[in-house]
Amino acid sequence: MSGTEALWLLEGSACGHIAHIHRGAVVIRPAVHVLRYGQLIVRAPVQENILTGRPTLTYHTGDVRPDGSGWSITATGPAELVTDPDETAHHRRTLPGWAHGPHDTLLLLHPQTVTGHRLHPGQAL
Repeated sequence: MSGTEALWLLEGSACGHIAHIHRGAVVIRPAVHVLRYGQLIVRAPVQENILTGRPTLTYHTGDVRPDGSGWSITATGPAELVTDPDETAHHRRTLPGWAHGPHDTLLLLHPQTVTGHRLHPGQAL
């Protein structure tokens, strides 16, 4: 699919998974997001220390139906904490979270690559 279609689907979805490396292993956590001016605001149950050294994170969302149809989008890029107090308060009100306290983090992901795939019944995942 085109990059434009991938961004359109990403904008129209609300939840997915954030992936990062922790102690040499890939960690995947559920997350919610909003696409704002080409950047992803992601709320996830992860600790802030995943952002040490401004790492590259991967966010994945999709809609895979029982008949095998659907789509899958992956966005990858550097991430940082959302630090503005007003912006933080807004996103904590508008993006539902699963955890509160030190494992409730708002991230700003700057996608450098966005890829997407359409799935069709009978197509191997």
